[in-house]
Amino acid sequence: MDRAEYIAPCHFGLEAVLKKEIIDLGYEIVSVEDGRITFAGDSQALCRANIFLRTAERVLLKVGSFHAETFEDLFQGTKALPWGEYIPKDGKFWVTKAASVKSKLFSPSDIQSIMKKAMVESMKMTYREDWFPESGDSYPVRVFLMKDEVTVGLDTTGESLHKRGYRKLTAKAPIAENLAAALIKLTPWRGERILVDPFCGSGTIPIEAAMMAANIAPGMNRNFTAENWKHIVDRKCWYRAVDEARSLIDKDIKTNIQGYDIDDEMVSIARANAKMAGVEHLIHFQKRDVAQLSHPKKYGFIITNPPYGERLEDKGNLAKLYGTLGERYKQLDSWSMYVITAYEQAQQAIGRKADKNRKIYNGMMKTYFYQFMGAKPGGSRK
Repeated sequence: MDRAEYIAPCHFGLEAVLKKEIIDLGYEIVSVEDGRITFAGDSQALCRANIFLRTAERVLLKVGSFHAETFEDLFQGTKALPWGEYIPKDGKFWVTKAASVKSKLFSPSDIQSIMKKAMVESMKMTYREDWFPESGDSYPVRVFLMKDEVTVGLDTTGESLHKRGYRKLTAKAPIAENLAAALIKLTPWRGERILVDPFCGSGTIPIEAAMMAANIAPGMNRNFTAENWKHIVDRKCWYRAVDEARSLIDKDIKTNIQGYDIDDEMVSIARANAKMAGVEHLIHFQKRDVAQLSHPKKYGFIITNPPYGERLEDKGNLAKLYGTLGERYKQLDSWSMYVITAYEQAQQAIGRKADKNRKIYNGMMKTYFYQFMGAKPGGSRK
């Protein structure tokens, strides 16, 4: 493909972070909408986006878009799309997800069923066949309806991009890897600076930070659905993207990244995950209560995802927990602290109003990313 459009969904509230990532990869932004970015590129872009994007959920190859207010509109619009250019005669195809916002058509199951029938009718016309075995490679389809505008894409990724492949073991309420990466990108932290996560759980935030510091591409050790779409993207494109990713790794980077947790088992899990990610030498994990949080150096960063009720038997403990975090933070000279939480009284408990507060949707859960700015080396605020 000389030029195609791709759609990269992301967490609501993090569109600007993903947009910058795509621009940094060298691709043209077509549109920015709530929860997704559309960009243009060649077939190499499909591979590079899947391997290099840290904050996206997946990469869709846009098949087309049209207006639909009735199921007949949906059927005819879907049927008119050039499915034969993408799906071979033996391809397995289905609508894996339908999302509808402010549209007259809103039943996901009905949307999925009607679109599947329309795709079959389109394939019948292309291949002059009445029946398709669907015994070949997979071509999952995702569709978004926004104000009756239908956007259809083929899912090139498969399992969500947050599945890097290193997290075999998790905490009870782990933060998604792509969300952790986005939170880090929202801070001024860089690989040579101090970073501490005092509620590290299975280690996701420190691991994502270490991968960034060492320039390890998040998708270089996993597989993607589109790897088998040889008529759409040449296998050499994948090899080139992986070779590029390998050539950029900096194995000699020096870091000061630390992860603490009160649970011994979590510390062991975090270490195992870091080893799987190839960054265990870049992170110091330790069993430590937040009440013991301290550091002799200035200008460090706390980036953390503390408990906010889902992981505690007694929500009444939250005020004390966040209060302790606030007290320890006060003792850290010139540090900045970044806290993602759904706990509404976090600022009061910490004892300080955040300098910035960003609303982010973690799935359907509304969370807040509280940003407490310390001083830059040299004196001014971060």
